[in-house]
Amino acid sequence: GVGVVGELHDGDGQATVGEVLGQLQADEAASDDHGRAGRLDVVQAGDDRVFEPGLAELVENNVNEGRLSFTLDARDAIRNADAVFIAVGTPSRRGDGHADLSYVYAAAREIAEHMDGFTVVVTKSTVPVGTGDEVEAIIRKTNPNAKFAVVSNPEFLREGAAIGDFKRPDRVVVGVDDSEDGERAREVMRELYRPLFINETPMLFTARRTSELIKYAANAFLAVKITFINEMADLCEKVGADVQDVSRGIGLDNRIGKKFLHAGPGYGGSCFPKDTLALTKTANDAGSPVRI
Repeated sequence: GVGVVGELHDGDGQATVGEVLGQLQADEAASDDHGRAGRLDVVQAGDDRVFEPGLAELVENNVNEGRLSFTLDARDAIRNADAVFIAVGTPSRRGDGHADLSYVYAAAREIAEHMDGFTVVVTKSTVPVGTGDEVEAIIRKTNPNAKFAVVSNPEFLREGAAIGDFKRPDRVVVGVDDSEDGERAREVMRELYRPLFINETPMLFTARRTSELIKYAANAFLAVKITFINEMADLCEKVGADVQDVSRGIGLDNRIGKKFLHAGPGYGGSCFPKDTLALTKTANDAGSPVRI
């Protein structure tokens, strides 16, 4: 079985698109029990309150087939799970731009309290390099006798296309340490994503810290492409060129690709701004500032 610790509006998509996650535990960082119970009732009634094409039907089908259930009881969601996903928010921390990991660490402590038997703890949240090490330390401190492995498994889903992106991903990245428990975790993750093998989805196993950086590097690179074409748009206005034709001209190069080359107001949303800030902070802290 698989459990997910996270916001109902985040965990829903990640649980249902896989059609393999058994239980979803509501966010312990929510304002109060009444609010969490209310959200749980909404989801159980089939109203996911999330704009994601096909999600409501996917939730309903998997609930009816007994593959998906929801609970506010952390122990119930975690104790029998082979893998528990941490899927909580990591907003920018006020003052320094670093990712706020308080929700991730709170989830790690809660998982440690309730895990029973060997458990793979999977960080799905976007987190800075080294977070997995801290999650592992928290679990060992909270439950010294726990048998577990901490894995990084970043998501690369687009809003409005999350289900399709999950079922037909470009790649699945799994970061796990090279150890006996790490090898057990590899087998659990292989089995978890086995349905995707039919589509010949590339599954990339890396070190945990490498996996954590891949997510930030991917988002930062897409942000760079957006920023670059906007700078080319400024230049086009000065020299009398057409930025749309420039975009098409360079986008037809397979080495570059046409996506994220549309001039406009710049990047925004819930991910790119905070992730680029967090990557910049991580690089500065490591003594290797990123200048692009």
